[in-house]
Amino acid sequence: MAAEIITKEDLAEFENRLVERIKGILGQGRGQPLKWLRSAQVRKLLNISPNTLTSLRINGIIKFTRVGGIMYYNQEDINKMLAGNQ
Repeated sequence: MAAEIITKEDLAEFENRLVERIKGILGQGRGQPLKWLRSAQVRKLLNISPNTLTSLRINGIIKFTRVGGIMYYNQEDINKMLAGNQ
């Protein structure tokens, strides 16, 4: 098996490509809104406290997905919830 040498320039190029790919996946690079929001973003959007968000989750009012220890909320679900409460 032949050994390959990786230079700092190779790593920098890899980093740039990786960041661009992640931005594309998240939609930030194309001006699209985020599909998935984290808890802090939802609290800011709804102007609620962490305890209120927890209560909304527990009571099934707001849908969420847990990945590891992080809660994610679908932007469309939040918009539907807001539209239903008007």
